[in-house]
Amino acid sequence: MLRKIRIALAAVFFVGITLLFVGIGQHWWGWMAKLQFLPSALALNLVVVAIILLACFLFGRIYCSVICPMGVFQDLVLWIRRTGGKWLQDAQTRKLKKLKESGSTEKPKVKQYLKRFNYVPEHKWVRYCVLVLSIVSIFVSGQMLIALIAPYSAYGRVVRSLVGAASGSVVPALLITGLVTLVVIFCCAWLWGREYCNTICPVGTTLSLVSRFSLFRPTIDLSKCTNCGRCGKGCRASCIDTKNHKIDYSRCVTCFDCLDNCSEGALKYRFVGLKGARIEAAPASKDATPDSGKRAFLATTAIIGTALAAKAQDHMQGGLAPVIDKQNPERGTRLVPFGAGSVKSFYDHCTACQLCVSACPNGVLRPSTDFEHFLQPQMGYEKGYCRPECTACSQVCPAGAIRPVKPEQKQTIQIGVAHVNLELCFAAKGEASCGNCAYHCPSGAIRMVEQEGLQYKIPTVSEVHCIGCGACENLCPSRPVSAITVRGISVHHTNA
Repeated sequence: MLRKIRIALAAVFFVGITLLFVGIGQHWWGWMAKLQFLPSALALNLVVVAIILLACFLFGRIYCSVICPMGVFQDLVLWIRRTGGKWLQDAQTRKLKKLKESGSTEKPKVKQYLKRFNYVPEHKWVRYCVLVLSIVSIFVSGQMLIALIAPYSAYGRVVRSLVGAASGSVVPALLITGLVTLVVIFCCAWLWGREYCNTICPVGTTLSLVSRFSLFRPTIDLSKCTNCGRCGKGCRASCIDTKNHKIDYSRCVTCFDCLDNCSEGALKYRFVGLKGARIEAAPASKDATPDSGKRAFLATTAIIGTALAAKAQDHMQGGLAPVIDKQNPERGTRLVPFGAGSVKSFYDHCTACQLCVSACPNGVLRPSTDFEHFLQPQMGYEKGYCRPECTACSQVCPAGAIRPVKPEQKQTIQIGVAHVNLELCFAAKGEASCGNCAYHCPSGAIRMVEQEGLQYKIPTVSEVHCIGCGACENLCPSRPVSAITVRGISVHHTNA
């Protein structure tokens, strides 16, 4: 029953988070992103972090088998492997039965399709080295490592790369990174089960420091155990030592498979308090010593992520002549979304999960391909502009890189200032009376003024009133670079 409940909850979280990255149902599933461990830690959402750690202390690493989308994805891979192996094994059995009934003397080679797992000691050096490097990278703003190995961000990268590939609009670097992540995780799960979670994943290692002391845990009753080894062979975390009747609770992901695999009822999930790692109903032999994992409790967090693919809008060709696509101009200071506060704060907190990219309805946010901010979102107005009434990205960001803002607040925040290049402006060149930028400016920061010697009025920008939304840049008819572009500011201002 516990296993079925766990599978049902995991399916709900997996489907919900996948739809979030696809861009469907942010209002329905957005709360699931807020429950991800590393984004919550970066956002200083201490309530969520405390809830996850408390749940881990009470029930073990239930987070890894229910809430984490990458963990559930690996379980899905294992289910495919097990189902396929069972089908092939049944087919082989039927073939052998037919040969026996026909009286054939042929001795076919019997293949083992249902690959079993074996107990593997934990790779401590790898686990804790990766955890330390992840923590250090957060403090030195080296988010690239987190973006590449954190489970939530890695899963987002995979989904967004597939969505982008299907829609025909994907950044090549992100597509490659996403596909490599998919292949690596798939192969690791297929061959070694939850090895990624228990060796590479910094979140899994962090939670393992708590789960080894969990109050509820699977226990072995030696009075009922027949040493058949089925529990160890079916353990996806390879954490059950059947020879010594021990369970490594730091790596157990609380999937409850072992409870269903044991036909003798020797494995039970029960309350054990703060006792040793192995609880027995009968005296243990001297060789079967309890697991003595006594390490200091560390409340640290680390996660990586990577996200891929960007939503893109196709340009209409008009039927007469090809329309030249706009180019994103070089900006001295990057543009980051309303609610970020500053460029530094945005990139220090962002895990590159791509959730804001999938939520952006106007194609303003897309993954970056430069080394310093690899896969973290950047803003550009060549495909759309940041509408003053839209706050989608600030509502879904789980890491605190984009703080929630209301539409009325957004119109008082300045993330950049528009600047006019008169060499590209049609009005300044005397080619046409445009005024498109002034007409569409939502804050009234652009005015058309007369200038001596010019036939048409030219635009001027009030830097005090400009909020940097990019409407002028996006709607400027100049190609391939707009005559008016927005330059980012490192620290956002609020104009009363």
